[in-house]
Amino acid sequence: MDTKTVASDVITTSNANAGTLGSHLARRLVEIGVSDVFSVPGDFNLTLLDHLIAEPGLNLVGCCNELNAGYAADGYARSRGVGACVVTFTVGGLSVLNAIAGAYSENLPVVCIVGGPNSNDYGTNRVLHHTIGLPDFSQELRCFQTVTCYQRLEVLLACCAG
Repeated sequence: MDTKTVASDVITTSNANAGTLGSHLARRLVEIGVSDVFSVPGDFNLTLLDHLIAEPGLNLVGCCNELNAGYAADGYARSRGVGACVVTFTVGGLSVLNAIAGAYSENLPVVCIVGGPNSNDYGTNRVLHHTIGLPDFSQELRCFQTVTCYQRLEVLLACCAG
């Protein structure tokens, strides 16, 4: 499987009938060959997890921590062609980062979806929980930029593989 194709195909724009971004992501994960998503629930990804659970053909696998979820997605990509994990904002994203960097260095197609603050929290200059104490919500995205081939700030979607 061409990893560049995986990165661009996961987030192709949905049409008017596609529903929410969460349901679109769930559908696209199934379409690219993911049947198991490794996750750690957190308050910034709970709605997305509901969409993943509701998607036929997609199984949500709960993990003890984000690093385990990332390494499970790495192993899944090695055996099944593409892997995916879902974690929560900052505390989860920064924890999964080492596994994602490892997948990137091995050219493995791993989709890492990190939940984020509500869109109306951006630009408010407020410090939220799960942050590093700054009102800047982009620090996590900047970390992923160095170890992924594609990032998108929507639900902070990062895809691995060179």
